[in-house]
Amino acid sequence: MNNSYATQTSRGRLRQRLIRPLEPALQALLLAPAPEGFRIGGTIKTIEQLREHLQTAIELEHSTIPVYLTTLYTLDERKNQFAYQAIQGVAMEEMLHMIQVCNILNAVGGSPAINKPDFIPEYPTPLPHSDDAFLVSLQKFSPDAIDTFLKIEMPAGKCAPPEANHYATIGQFYHAIRIALVELDAHNRLHGGPGIFTGDPARQVLPEHYYGGGGKLLPVHELQDALLGIEEIVGQGEGVDGTIIDTDSVLFGQDVEYAHYFRFNEVKYGRRYRPDDNAKYPPTGPAVEVDWQAAADMAPNPKMADYPEGSPVWKQTREFNRIYTSLLDQLHIACNGQPASLSGAIPIMYQLKYQAQALLNLPNGRGGRAGPSFEYIA
Repeated sequence: MNNSYATQTSRGRLRQRLIRPLEPALQALLLAPAPEGFRIGGTIKTIEQLREHLQTAIELEHSTIPVYLTTLYTLDERKNQFAYQAIQGVAMEEMLHMIQVCNILNAVGGSPAINKPDFIPEYPTPLPHSDDAFLVSLQKFSPDAIDTFLKIEMPAGKCAPPEANHYATIGQFYHAIRIALVELDAHNRLHGGPGIFTGDPARQVLPEHYYGGGGKLLPVHELQDALLGIEEIVGQGEGVDGTIIDTDSVLFGQDVEYAHYFRFNEVKYGRRYRPDDNAKYPPTGPAVEVDWQAAADMAPNPKMADYPEGSPVWKQTREFNRIYTSLLDQLHIACNGQPASLSGAIPIMYQLKYQAQALLNLPNGRGGRAGPSFEYIA
């Protein structure tokens, strides 16, 4: 990212190991064919189950985007430049993550479903497929919002088991998917198949189709591509090798940035990390200005049903939702065989911001401000 946030975090040291390594038996499958009698040991045992979990991963990545965007829209960018840049950068990378998982799903013969009515969760909601330990909400910029963001991006512990269902951290969920990718591909080849990466290459969204945030969109044609894509997703969220930096510098030679969890922790404490700060402790660098009061007083989790049908605020909320649904339509088309059409999502994103700002200028009739509700419009 070419902004002051990236510039001031560009002096960290590179670490060459990325996210949690695969177990030795799985690493062996990357180097040699599976032995006779090999059995799938992970929770995800069939290609159909893998596709279902990848669809869940798409929904998981998406579910964070309205949460981050809502808080971003409520910010006064002039008074909260640091927080604004941090949240904006993470939101853009979550969109990259969502499309990256679409590439993986397409590569294993699936079809991403993005523009269906239940794709957008009803907020407040737990993260899809999680252990329901906490709820995420559409809410204004506040300490509570940042605490929720930290729960979303919480790094998995070194000994945390893979969890395909009821995960506590996103890293655990993706580790279960990594295991499934390796095991199912090896099992298929052992039984005379070509492996599981048999999807149409023309369905891949390529780097030239996507722009925004740090990182890089990766086409997926084989197992190593899929594993690298997941390394980028998890590393951008929780950091590299137990440190505070994300994967972009290691994988793509980009400026060093801090992972999502640590960017939000800087906002929480109003202080920068130093490059060598320990990931287990708060940042120790210079203070930054964070004004918790410089945000629109939006009521949490608004709904169209909160307002009389036909009223100005109802019409504005519906218009926002119509545009957001059109954005999902555009992303669905791009991730289902027309990747070049992804460029059509950019002007829709700007429209969405303008509509959200218009909503935040309207009273909600209960002493606060209206706000985006992110509901599906058929």
